[in-house]
Amino acid sequence: MKWSDFSKLIKLRLTFLVVFSASISFLIGSKVNGEINWINWVKLIIGGFLVTAAANCFNEIIEKDLDKLMKRTMDRPIPAGRMTTGQALVIGLFMGIMGTYLLGQLNLTTGYLSVFSILLYAFAYTPLKRKSPIAVFVGAIPGALPPLIGYVAAHEKIDGIALILFGIQFIWQFVHFWAIAWVLDDDYKLAGFRLLPSGKRNLTSAIVTFAFAIILVPVSILPTWYGFGGYYVGGVSLICSLLFLYQAFILLRTLEISDAKKLMYGSFIYLPVVQLMFLFDFIGKVK
Repeated sequence: MKWSDFSKLIKLRLTFLVVFSASISFLIGSKVNGEINWINWVKLIIGGFLVTAAANCFNEIIEKDLDKLMKRTMDRPIPAGRMTTGQALVIGLFMGIMGTYLLGQLNLTTGYLSVFSILLYAFAYTPLKRKSPIAVFVGAIPGALPPLIGYVAAHEKIDGIALILFGIQFIWQFVHFWAIAWVLDDDYKLAGFRLLPSGKRNLTSAIVTFAFAIILVPVSILPTWYGFGGYYVGGVSLICSLLFLYQAFILLRTLEISDAKKLMYGSFIYLPVVQLMFLFDFIGKVK
C-alpha cells in the first residue's frame, strides 16, 4: 500500500488538525494540574491520531459507492479500486482498537469519549449526510470532541475550561463546514448529500451561517469572561471572531462561491490561532 493511498484513506490533513486541537487542550489541562506529563502527551497524540484515522477510514468504507460519484473523492483508494473494503476494514479496526487502548491508558473517560466519537462520526453523521442538513449538527459533536478529549486526558474532570474548549470548536464547526459545503455543493449533490442549511446556495443558508458566526463572537471570549484567560486571549479572540464574522457577512451580501472559499480559508486560520492564544495566555496566567 502506497503512503499516498493511506493518507487519503485516513484524511491525513483532517486527522492532523484534530490531533493538533487535542494536543493544545492537553497542555491546557496539564497546567491546571500543575505539570505536563510528556509521555502522556505523546500517548494522546498517537492514540488520537489512530482513533481519528479509524473514524475517517470507516467513513470511507461506508461511503465508498458515493465517493465514486464525486470528483474530489473518486481517487480515494477504495472507490478507485486500489484497496478492498476488507483491507480498509482491517486497517480501521486495528487503528481504532490501538488508539482506544492508548487513550484508555490515560484514563477511562478519555477512552469512552474516543469510542463515542468514532461511533457518532462513522455511524450517525455519515448516513445522515444524504438525509438531512441536521447531519451537520450531529457531526459537530464528534468534530468538537477532540479538545474535550485532550483536556480530559490531562485533567480527568470535565470542568468549565473543558466545556469552553468544546463550545468554541462546536460553534466554529458550523461556519467552517457550511463554508466548505457552499464551495463543494455541486460535487456533494452528485452523491445526494444535503449539507447546506436550506439545501441550496441561497440567502437562507447564508443567513444561518452568518448567525452562527455571530454566536461565535461571545463564545470565543468566554475564557476571559470566566477568568480562565487574560485580556490577551480575549482581545485576539475578539479580533479573530470579528474578522471571521466580516467574512460571513460578505458571503451573506454576495452569495458567491469565491467568498465562501475565503470564509473556508479563514476558518482554517481562526481555530488554531484562538486555541494557541488560549494556551499561551493561560500558561502566563497560571505562572
